Amino acid sequence: MSTPNPSKVVIASTSGFTILFAVWVMFAIIGIPLQKELNLTDAQFALLTAVPVLTGSLLRLPVGILADKFGGKNVFTVLTLLTSIPLFILPFAASYNLILTLAFFVGLAGVSFAIGNSWISFWVPKERQGLALGTFGAGNVGASITKLLAPTLITLVPATGALIPGGWRFVPMLYGVLLILTALFIYFYAPTDRKNSTPKTLAQWMAPLKHLQVWRFGLYYVIFFGAYVAMSSWLPKYYKTVYGMDLKVAGLLVALFIFPASLLRPLGGYLSDRFGPRIVTLYSFYVCVAAAALLSLNTHLMPLPLFVVCTLLLGVGMGVGKASTYKLIANGYGADMGVVGGLVGMLGGLGGFFLPLLFATTAHTYAPSAFVWLLGFSVLSMVVFMGAVRKLQIREARASLVAADD
Repeated sequence: MSTPNPSKVVIASTSGFTILFAVWVMFAIIGIPLQKELNLTDAQFALLTAVPVLTGSLLRLPVGILADKFGGKNVFTVLTLLTSIPLFILPFAASYNLILTLAFFVGLAGVSFAIGNSWISFWVPKERQGLALGTFGAGNVGASITKLLAPTLITLVPATGALIPGGWRFVPMLYGVLLILTALFIYFYAPTDRKNSTPKTLAQWMAPLKHLQVWRFGLYYVIFFGAYVAMSSWLPKYYKTVYGMDLKVAGLLVALFIFPASLLRPLGGYLSDRFGPRIVTLYSFYVCVAAAALLSLNTHLMPLPLFVVCTLLLGVGMGVGKASTYKLIANGYGADMGVVGGLVGMLGGLGGFFLPLLFATTAHTYAPSAFVWLLGFSVLSMVVFMGAVRKLQIREARASLVAADD
């Protein structure tokens, strides 16, 4: 980043993504008092927390294409403003169906990831994209903002008798205001857009998706990102029901998982730039599998400090792995980051939608079953990754021999 403009793009996109990510996962916290208020079942609660993830996942591919075509700054600003609308309506919603509908539109916040990746790829030199994309991806720490602050915000303004909505309703109202301010910051701070000026047909935009490798990237991202989103939503309730934690304490403990899973993304990007994303991704899988295996054995309720350390270890693997996966994408499909990054983000996000629902189906029969599911998917993804790398190494070795013969 030899000029200030790329730095401004990274700063603007990371700031916006941090706030939008906090919005994206807010139902994991405000959904708990909301569940009590509306007498929701566990299945209804799981659906409420999962619906925003579904929206933010399904739209990543088309919005990634829009970012490539019209520029990251333009699309990011518009998305931020649109996401604020349901947040201002939500405090006045009184029925589950209406809240669920608004949650669907709040999910627009999750689309910001595809926009930021495209935006950065047009500004930052390829040799430094791992660090830049990792720094942007650290905006996942926005989940910690919600986990740490939302429980306090819920009690800050009384639920009744205030001039502004109180209780859980105060959180979306405040986030709506923050999104307006964020949109203004991006619009006035970020440089004029760069975008893909080459005319393309829809078939040309979608051409990279024919490659099996792209879909494998999506499988890896289900573990590093989708499972991260799922755990961010699932852990508060797990701490509350299994360990009997107060909501504020549960939020703090979940933040200890979120911090490494978010803030280590720049480190993962740097290591990928330095040593190559393949080896970094492999070790990230090792860490995730080891942590998931330990957590899945929590049959007799392991001591809380040990449980927290295991979740922190899981966060380390996910944080580094998220960055290395996108460095793999940048190396192979840098010119199509909006499309390929959008698809991979979509698949990872869909993992974040389906995994909590899957967790809920077996939670009553075996409390730590969520970690058993996570272990199974992590092993599967790691085996696929190792097989793909082995094939690439064989192909590269043959190509080197042919080149040597020439």
